[in-house]
Amino acid sequence: MKLNEVIISPILTEKSTSLSRKGVYLFEVNGDANKFQIKAVLEKIYPVKVEAINIGWRKGKIRRVGRKMKIKKLASKKIAFVKLKEGKIDVFPQI
Repeated sequence: MKLNEVIISPILTEKSTSLSRKGVYLFEVNGDANKFQIKAVLEKIYPVKVEAINIGWRKGKIRRVGRKMKIKKLASKKIAFVKLKEGKIDVFPQI
């Protein structure tokens, strides 16, 4: 798997901002990526040392869309909780 295919995007929610104060960052990752690939990519992109990675699946929601209110299922996402040993990831832009 290529370097740019492993991590899709950082997750910026209220929960992720509160966890970032404790050194835990959330990323949406490729469904086929494993912990070792995620750790290698993060340490290559950012100047950090990763302590632990926990992975979970966020189940896709069911929505009713359109005039006839047809059912549409949104895709499931793989979420990685990355705890850092040292360093900091600047996910939030400074103004």
